[in-house]
Amino acid sequence: MMPGHMNPRQVKQAMRKLGIKTEELEDVSEVLIRTKTKQYVIKDASVTIMEMQGQKTFQIVGEPEIIAVEATPAKTIEGPKTLAVPEDDIKLVMEQTGASREKAIEALMATDGQPAEAILKIIAG
Repeated sequence: MMPGHMNPRQVKQAMRKLGIKTEELEDVSEVLIRTKTKQYVIKDASVTIMEMQGQKTFQIVGEPEIIAVEATPAKTIEGPKTLAVPEDDIKLVMEQTGASREKAIEALMATDGQPAEAILKIIAG
């Protein structure tokens, strides 16, 4: 063994003694990180979760595809509660269900602004 290098098994044992748990996630098909201006899409990523003192750290290894994100203004929907829903979400619900704008907004309000749930709610009737 080369000086300064440890056997991976020894590293894992030392980490366990320090209370650090690691777990390799299996079958990760994609990791998505969104910022206000960019979206990082990492396909076939290798993801390791490290847990220490109740905090989880994710290590992601892979080649990201960086996509610029256009800022879409959020539409404030008022009713019994007020939600800021991106206009794109309203359009998505309308396109996927054929529902009117009002029905799409009503479904988004009922599902706390979650487009997938709103679509299912409309489809289920």
